[in-house]
Parts: sequence; C-alpha cells; structure tokens
Amino acid sequence: MSNSTPGKTTAVVAYITIVGCLIAITMNIEPKNTFARFHIRQAFGIHILFHVLAILLTYTELVYLSIPIYIFYIVIWVFGFLQALNEKTKPLPVLGKYFQKWFTFIS
Repeated sequence: MSNSTPGKTTAVVAYITIVGCLIAITMNIEPKNTFARFHIRQAFGIHILFHVLAILLTYTELVYLSIPIYIFYIVIWVFGFLQALNEKTKPLPVLGKYFQKWFTFIS
C-alpha cells in the first residue's frame, strides 16, 4: 500500500454517497491532488445525475423506468469506484468527459 497513488483515499471516499463526495472535496482542499480531483468530479456527476433522474421520475410518474435507472446508476458507480481502487483515471463511458467539463469548480 506504500506505493499507492496519492489521493486514492480521497478518491474512494468520493464515491460513497453524495455526503462522501462533499467530504472528499474538503479533503482535497490542501494539498490539491489531480487524481482525487478527477474522481471527485466523476463521483459528483454520478450522484447528481442519480438525484436529478430520481426527482424527474417522481414528478413524471414514470415508475417503470426506476429499475433501469437504478441499474444504470449501480453500473456507472461500480465502474468509477473500481477505477479509483485500481488507481486509474479513465472517464466514465459517455458522461465522464462532460463531468470533467461541467464540474470545473471542484478543484
């Protein structure tokens, strides 16, 4: 574990709920770590996307879409979490590049 990427703990914490993501943001204030920042943005995007879709499903009453949404959320969450554990910075399929652009305020 001594050869692990700096910021790995912060990156992993970011994937544990939206609160974990907020904690990771504060953990990465000083010193700033690019690996952690990458994964914080990915995790933040995953969590925000899930909450937005959940709110939309609630108000549109499209209950039959809830199972595919949960499956999609779990798949992209696991992908991102495993990337952080394996110390890689591969963006999420389709949305990962956008999360890096949209959440530039996370530094």
